[in-house]
Amino acid sequence: METRPQLEKQTAARHRVKARQSLSAFRLRHHADFQRAYQASRKRQSVSMSWFLALNEEEDAAPRVGLTVGKVIGKSHERNRIKRRMREVLRRHIDLLPLGCDLILHPRRAVLTVDFAQLDAELVRLLEQAAAEAVRMRSSQPVRPIP
Repeated sequence: METRPQLEKQTAARHRVKARQSLSAFRLRHHADFQRAYQASRKRQSVSMSWFLALNEEEDAAPRVGLTVGKVIGKSHERNRIKRRMREVLRRHIDLLPLGCDLILHPRRAVLTVDFAQLDAELVRLLEQAAAEAVRMRSSQPVRPIP
């Protein structure tokens, strides 16, 4: 029979699994949102992907992220695997997404074969660059008077 402290540890572990943050609340879903982000930003490159960062109208708005994997990357099972891997890394580092920004990621085919730890490290570096870029973009944005 298990002791009370052991049961409490197991219960706490189950709650941590349930408290796992989902990425679904932070996703770009509409074509118009993607188009607005593309028009409001410029393309940036990283080792295994290109990315776009656009500011939202509200500074405190929840960050949103979109993944686009075109047919040129490969067959559907390969594209889906790339998206699953990237969503998992983003879910782990959801707190690094810059507030009030839309981030679109275009992975290259290399994401299929790169080690998961390398993909994780690259996306963390990319999210830190995106956060710094968001701060720079906000500081250069003209101040609008409050009506």
